[in-house]
Amino acid sequence: MGSQGRDAGQKLVAIIVILAMLTLMGIPPTVIIFFATVIYFVWRAVDRSEQHETRRIFDFYLAANEILRADEHRWYGFEITEIIGQGEAVVHSMSDPPPLVYFALGALYHRAGDHETAIEHLAYVMESEAGDERQRIAPSPELRRYVSVLRKLERDPTEGPQTVAAIRNLEFTRRVRAASLLVESRALNATPKAGLATPNRSITAPPANAQDAPLRMPLAAHSSSSSSNAPPQPLSPPPKPAPIAEVLRDLYEEEKKTA
Repeated sequence: MGSQGRDAGQKLVAIIVILAMLTLMGIPPTVIIFFATVIYFVWRAVDRSEQHETRRIFDFYLAANEILRADEHRWYGFEITEIIGQGEAVVHSMSDPPPLVYFALGALYHRAGDHETAIEHLAYVMESEAGDERQRIAPSPELRRYVSVLRKLERDPTEGPQTVAAIRNLEFTRRVRAASLLVESRALNATPKAGLATPNRSITAPPANAQDAPLRMPLAAHSSSSSSNAPPQPLSPPPKPAPIAEVLRDLYEEEKKTA
């Protein structure tokens, strides 16, 4: 807070000096007050915008650390996607984003299952010279403001204890797990491609003739053997007996002949 007060005091002194010079030049006080008011509001708007841009980086650190820390908390996919969107907004708003932002994004993409994008961000941190903070010798104004706030927090952690803890956890995870996350992402990203490249080995059914022939032969043999060993067919039914009237007539005629 003391350093912020000193910066505001220096800017206020500069404004007072400018107004005093305008007064000595004979400019009417009303004009001076008008321009002073305009300058003040413009300065406040720019200052708030710069603070918002810098604060957005640390807010992303807080959210990313909450998701990446090792606990049993289960996160929904849309929650991880929203945090990734915050990190991507930080990356696109700066010409030289901090490497820790790239690592946090890579770890989040790995957590979300987007291993191809995770490789891009993790490889930037692990294999690119720009991923080393020591190579940033010509910082942009945004990066300079970020580093200024970061050093203030490191000197006085009481100003943002949760933010400082999140940054330390992300830095520790970066040192310990960045390489393994990159290797794991590359392995997981290559696995589906290898599966697609391997031709599908489909088991082709043998031709119908090859299947039916051995089946037909035993069936034919079985039918022939069963026909030879089959019991004899029953005889045709006996003829129907003659009607009783005919039988009695024949007996009557035989008795007449014998008589």
